This record gives sequence, C-alpha cells and structure tokens, in this order.
Amino acid sequence: MVATASVNYPMFAVFRALSGMSISAVPIISTALLKFQYRMKLEELLLDAGGFGRFQILILLLLVIHRATLSMHFLLHNFISVVPPHRCTLQNRDVLGNLTEEEMLLISIPREPDGSFSSCKMYREPQWDLLENYTLGPPYITTWGSSNASALQACQHGWDYGHSQFMSTIATEWDLVCERKWLTQASATFFFIGVTVGAVLIGYLSDRYGRRTMLLVCCVCSVVFAMTAAVALNYPMFVVFRSLSGVTLSGFPMLTTALGVEWVDTKHRTLAGFLTSMYWSIGIMLLPLVAYLIRDWRWLLIAVTCPYLLGIISIWWIPESVRWLLTKGKVKEAHALLVQCSSMNGQAHLSSNINTEVLSKVAEEENPGRHYSFIDLFRTPVLTKVSICAAAVWCGAFVSYYGISLNITGFELDMYMTQFLFGAVEIPFKLAVYIFMKKGGRRHALAWTLLIFGFCIGINIVIPEFFGGLRTTIAVIGKGFAGAIFTTLILFSTELYPTVLRHNGFGFNSFIGRIGTSVAPLILLLDEAWKPLPQVIYCSVAILSGLVTYCLHETFNMRLPETVKDVEETWDKAMSPTVDPKEVIQMQTF
Repeated sequence: MVATASVNYPMFAVFRALSGMSISAVPIISTALLKFQYRMKLEELLLDAGGFGRFQILILLLLVIHRATLSMHFLLHNFISVVPPHRCTLQNRDVLGNLTEEEMLLISIPREPDGSFSSCKMYREPQWDLLENYTLGPPYITTWGSSNASALQACQHGWDYGHSQFMSTIATEWDLVCERKWLTQASATFFFIGVTVGAVLIGYLSDRYGRRTMLLVCCVCSVVFAMTAAVALNYPMFVVFRSLSGVTLSGFPMLTTALGVEWVDTKHRTLAGFLTSMYWSIGIMLLPLVAYLIRDWRWLLIAVTCPYLLGIISIWWIPESVRWLLTKGKVKEAHALLVQCSSMNGQAHLSSNINTEVLSKVAEEENPGRHYSFIDLFRTPVLTKVSICAAAVWCGAFVSYYGISLNITGFELDMYMTQFLFGAVEIPFKLAVYIFMKKGGRRHALAWTLLIFGFCIGINIVIPEFFGGLRTTIAVIGKGFAGAIFTTLILFSTELYPTVLRHNGFGFNSFIGRIGTSVAPLILLLDEAWKPLPQVIYCSVAILSGLVTYCLHETFNMRLPETVKDVEETWDKAMSPTVDPKEVIQMQTF
C-alpha cells in the first residue's frame, strides 16, 4: 500500500523491495510457527483435557498400592534378617545332674567381659569349679572360667534363640550366626544386585513395550518370586528367588513415576512427583506395624507381597502413557485415552479439539523413527554430561540413604518405633521440599537436601555416644532430609531425559544407584577397622553428590523434552550465561 502511494520512483522501489522481503519471509515464519505449534501441541492437549483433574487423580491414587508396597519390600531386610540373642545348645543334660538352667549355662558356656553368655563359644568340658564359686555367692562368683583357649570350642549342637521379639527370621531358620552371620547381610546385597539388573532390563523393556504392560509384568512376577522365596526350603533357594523379586521390583519406581508424571501438565508435574514420593514414606510407616503383628519371617514376606494382587487388578484402570503412545505412532489409542481424559475431567466440550489428524502431526514430530538404547545416552555431549552427572548423584544418594536406613539399631528407641519414626519424619520434610521446589527449582532443592543430610551425618560422628538423645534427634532430622532427596531426584531425572530415552536414562541412573545400594550394607562392616569409618563414607558421599548436582541444568517449569534435540536446545538455553533463567521458563512453558 505504501508503494502504491509513492510520489516518485526511488520511494516506490524502496517500499516495493521491502514488501518483497516480507512476502518471501511468510513461508519461513509460517513453517516455524507450524513446527512450534506441533511440538507444543501435546502439552496444550493435556491442558485442554483438564491438565490435572479426576483422571490424573485416579491414576495417582491407583499407584499408591505399587509404590507403598515397594518400600516395604526394600526395607524388609531390617526385620526378616534380624539376628536375635542366641547361645550354644546344651546336650547330654542328664550328665549334668539336677542342676538348674542357670547353673548348666554357668559351667557350659563362657561369659563375655560384660557378663553376658557367649553367643558362639562353649566349654569342651563342664567347668565345675565355677559352680562352687556360684554356690558361695558374691563376691566369689567369677564371670568366666578357664582362660585357656583350648578349653573353648565353637557350638557343636546348634543354637538356642531368644523369641521375645521374633518367632522366626532367616538367621534362626538356617543358623546364620557366628561365622555365618555375614550371610544375613549378603542376602540384602544379593537382593539389591537383582534390583540393579532389573533397573537396566525394565527400563529398556518399558520404553519398547510400554509402561502399563511392564507394570503388569512386574506385578505378576513380583508376586510369584516373592511367594516362592517365602516357602524356600534352604538359604540358596531363598536368595535366588529374593534376588529375582528384586529384578521385577526395580521397575516400580520408574514405571509409577512415568505414569504419574507423563499424564500431568507442566504446572502440576511437581505435585505429581511429590505425591508418588509420599507413597514411599507411607510404606515405610506401614512396614513396622505389619512386622509388629507378624513375627514370623515367612508370613511377613507373604503379607507385604499380597498388596500386589490388588495392584494387578488396579492396572485395569491405569491408562498407558499418552506420550509413549505418540512416540510409538499409536495415534488411535492415544486419541481414545485423551477423549476419555477430557470427559472424566469435565472437559467433554473440548474433545472436538482432540482429533486423530492433530495427533498424527504430533506423532510425526515425536516419533523417533527407530529404537533407542542405552548407547544413545552417550551419543551427544550434552546427554553424556547429563547421564554421567545424574548417575553420580544417584549413586551417592542411594549409598548414603540405604546406609542409614538399613541400620535402625543403636538408638534409644526399639527397632519398630525407629522404623516408624524414620518413615513419619520424611513426610514433613518432603512437604517442605515440595514447597521449595515450586519457588526455587529442582536443582537447588536436590543439592541442599543432600548437603544438609551429609552435614547431619558428620555432626553425629563428632557427638559423643553418651549424648544419646541429641544423636537420635540429629539422626531423625538427617533421615528426614534423606527421604526428601528422592522427592526431587526421581522427578528431576524424569525431566532431564527426552521421552524417547526417558526410561533408558532412568534405568541407567537406577542401575548405578542400585550398585551403591548393594555396597551400602557392606560398608557397615568397615566399623571393625575404625568405628566411625562407615559414617565418614556416608557423609562424604552425600556432600559430594550435592556438589555434583550443580553440574546439571534446571528443569523447573520447563516442557518435558520429547526428542534428543529438545534436550540439546534446553541445555544451551539454560546453561547460557547471557540468558535469564526466567526467560528460558517463558520460552519453554505455556
């Protein structure tokens, strides 16, 4: 129009050229806008379908069974592997005459320096001289007999166990005491080795065959393997099937997190991650209650496995991840679920916006066109850095968390109350971290929970043991921060990886983390070299993990990446010193 109104040729030429430039730019701009529209369409569709309504709430409620039962299985070792008070079994009681039980013990079993009877030694021959001193009464009673080592021998006829706290554990079932006591800790290590293997296997299979399908497989296999372990005829059989149950149980953290988060819009993603994390704490609190009522290890294992029977039924109402369906090009299934979601959330009038044509465009954009594997986590510099740093944080978090969680003795409370308190204290701390994440982001929340947890462990190292109340208080505070770590860690890791690699990345991180979990019980054995050494290791690992967290980019309020290219672009924007983080959030959110 300006060119038409030109008063001379130069003016006409200038504005004609400018109009030509603007017209030529139309296809480029429209193409860019179209691409932007399709790449952002899934988040928009989730918002149109209600974002976070009754459909998403139902999914999160159904996942309670799977996640709460998981924590009971992971910490079950604290109760089924307890070594109760024990001593050598006495035989040939007729030779000892009409002696009382106390007198028989006195002449047959040596005493420790603290006055208690030895758990693993007995006299080769009755020490009748001790009986003479015993009849004289104090101060003639001696606490031990012959100091000659040749007069002592290992228990020859088995052990008698105290049943004041447990009717049966795997230690009493197969005499895992004295020189075989290490086998009780080995059972936990074997279990977590199975979890380590499963973290890789389930992560790969869930990306290939779907989250919902693998959730069903994990439920069924966990029930079969755990029930078989509960009726094991010997220790090797128990370890094998307990380890196999660890393989399938390892899938629940990644599957429940993905199903809970991938159906939720950006605004409520933090809430979804917080709720799934809370289910873990609920399971920790339920475990000591169940263990208090059921004192036999076989029935206890069966009791904490039965909820997965309900979990199998609940999968009927749990939908497949719409993101996964689109990456696999399953447009019709994704469309049906989105329509169902909008209808349940009271947004049925908007379901017309959700059609197969739009979803086909989204699927074309998000479909990777090939199968991804763990190798793809290291194909680009950004993904390599994310994978290595995230794995280091996972390993440190798991080593320190399970190092504390698998050692619930040594406090002024009994083991049931300690376990319950360790679970209950996580809830307010997780709530505090959730509130912080909504303002300060994931990276700061994760880093500072790890750092403060490490500092709490370090403080308890230097506090003398006779300050029992103070040590218990600091330990409980540290456990609260330890539990809060996973509120951020799992959600943060889910957001770091693209949809096409999310479960591969999660599986890789979980694999490294579970290696740390397998090592954590063995670190406790280092107290024989230097008593504070295990705590020093847990403290150092937690602090170092907190520092490594700052090598990762912030994901707060950002759109979940769908492709590898999305991760590269998000990293460049988030880590660029010339870009304001708030500007990145505005560019990536709706």
